[in-house]
Amino acid sequence: MNRFVAYVALCRALLLGRLALTVAAVGVGIQLVDDTWRAVGTLVTIAVLTAMQVTVLSRWPAVIRWRLGFLAVDAAIMVGVLVLSAGGVAFFCYAAGFAALTGALLGTRALPLWIVDAGLGLAVATRLLRTDGTAESVAAPFVLAFPMINIVCGYGAAVVTAALARYLDATVAAVAGAHHSAAASERARLARELHDSVAKTLRGVSFAAVALPAMLRRHPHLAEELASTVSAGADTAIREARDLLSGLRRDALDRPFPDYLRQVCRNWSTQNGVPVRLDVTAVEPAPAVRYELARIVDEALENVVRHTDATLVRVGLHEQEGHAVLTIQDDGAGFTLPGELTALSSAGSFGIIGMTERAQAVGGTLWLDARPGSGTTVTARVPLSAAPVHSASGG
Repeated sequence: MNRFVAYVALCRALLLGRLALTVAAVGVGIQLVDDTWRAVGTLVTIAVLTAMQVTVLSRWPAVIRWRLGFLAVDAAIMVGVLVLSAGGVAFFCYAAGFAALTGALLGTRALPLWIVDAGLGLAVATRLLRTDGTAESVAAPFVLAFPMINIVCGYGAAVVTAALARYLDATVAAVAGAHHSAAASERARLARELHDSVAKTLRGVSFAAVALPAMLRRHPHLAEELASTVSAGADTAIREARDLLSGLRRDALDRPFPDYLRQVCRNWSTQNGVPVRLDVTAVEPAPAVRYELARIVDEALENVVRHTDATLVRVGLHEQEGHAVLTIQDDGAGFTLPGELTALSSAGSFGIIGMTERAQAVGGTLWLDARPGSGTTVTARVPLSAAPVHSASGG
């Protein structure tokens, strides 16, 4: 389909280019012709017919599929131009355009048409020289050689069209390869998300469910607590799956990442009543990096709602030495940072651990700046186009 559209566009360009060339050539020599009105009438006729051809190609581009029929119509017009101009310069310009059109539509297979076209031009040029009595003049060789330009125009158009076709094929192949690569990357990322969240949660629910019958027999008083754990685990798995699907739906890759951040922050601010000030620049990370940054923003804003009494949140996004630097700062209660972030997991603060792992997954880093009463700042610095960094841990 891309090649077909390119052919239609190329034919329109050739038709308009031929018209411009004919107008220029006739306009320059209009003072040299004996019948000025004939030249003007020929130009008007060519302009009207060219406008009709271009209109037909624009409204019904499928007509180009009948190449021989389209060329036959153009050849008939060329003969009409020959009669109207009495073999004037308008005919030679139109004939050169006809040769180019055949080269674009038929390629080098149009060689017989180029020869016929050049032969017709040569016959017309010879007749003109004999009629004017200038067959022996110095200009005669140049006039007789002019129809040979038709072959050059036809071959040139064929070469350009073939090069355009190769370029389109290469472009389509490159786009297809990029789509396949993006799809593979997306499948790998989705598998990792499912493994790191939903799968681990369901594995824990499965272990608890297996232990539940034995617990009922041996420790009935603890069975209710274990059943509650199974139920809570199932709810967590459902929430994680819903969050994963929501994240996939929200972030449309066909819009700039800063626009996505503005929408997320605007929706969050409307929902929670906390104003958000944005300071973002035109930074466009790779899809994998973009996804991880988006999830970091979601988790950071969720932490603001759950753990702080913030009255203002600031979100920044800037580019720095080939890296995207994302900051989420609040003026809430803050907290005391432990010596190691892993200590937060024992306190149930898995969100910060998850944000850190997300930054590391795309070759970046994340750090916190928090003090009691002074709010919290989350800063992620990740390469704009980084290959995922896989951990060696199993699971």
